[in-house]
Amino acid sequence: MRAAVVTTFGGPESVRVVETQIPEPGARQVRIRVAAATLNPVDAGVRAGAFGGAGQFGFGWDVAGTVDATGAATAWHVGDEVVALYHAMGRPLGTHAEYVVVDTDAVAKAPAGVDTVHAATLPLNALTAVQALDLLELTPGQSLLVTGAAGAVGGFAVQLASRRGVLVTGLARADDEEFVRSLGAAEFTSEGVPAGSVDAVLDAAVLGERALEWVRDGGVFAGVIPRAAPASVRGVRTGAVEVGPDGARLAELVTLVEEGVLTLRVAEAYALEDAAKAHARLAEGGVRGRLVLVP
Repeated sequence: MRAAVVTTFGGPESVRVVETQIPEPGARQVRIRVAAATLNPVDAGVRAGAFGGAGQFGFGWDVAGTVDATGAATAWHVGDEVVALYHAMGRPLGTHAEYVVVDTDAVAKAPAGVDTVHAATLPLNALTAVQALDLLELTPGQSLLVTGAAGAVGGFAVQLASRRGVLVTGLARADDEEFVRSLGAAEFTSEGVPAGSVDAVLDAAVLGERALEWVRDGGVFAGVIPRAAPASVRGVRTGAVEVGPDGARLAELVTLVEEGVLTLRVAEAYALEDAAKAHARLAEGGVRGRLVLVP
């Protein structure tokens, strides 16, 4: 099979598409024939060497496709259309490939009525958003500022938090106001809010200490980069989500897609052999929606 990898850290030109062996599923695993896989900022970090290491590293955490083979002790069947989150950090292959093997408990049925390119944008970003909201433990009526509210994680967070009855303010560029409000944000800002004015911040834009200032004394802050949350001040509880595969939770998110609660956004699709071009487009910035690779 073909797979996109990096063996020498660098810019988009360091991305290579190689031939490699098709993986075989073990017990409690399934093999998915990849129909689409999203390119995320974490992949750019891997490519650039932000996480260190040596050798070959694969790209891709999201996958939408069809179960192609199963190991023992799985309820999935060949031909099932699915989505899954594959924890690719530090592995030689990811979902930017023609096939990927994932644990059965990371898999969910694909959303009905949604094409695979859009379905592939759900797992990593929506699970990150919902697991970050779980860290915040907000109740209806409390106030939340979501930074990067027009982005993939931020957009899902606005929709999910609003559905829970949380009063959401979205922070994004001024020309994104209409879109962010359409996601359910009660308020919008392009510059920030007064210090100490919200119960919580979900920092999808990775503003760090600047965003922490906006949380009231005794409030809560959730970042999206593991182990990189700012230190606690003024009694504010700080933490960062470390997203993990969760097929049951992913199935709940699929249902919300089918109900029209969550919006899936694709900026552009690329053939797998054009993975380097997709990385170059991501590096340019200003992408609204996700870039998706199609083997």
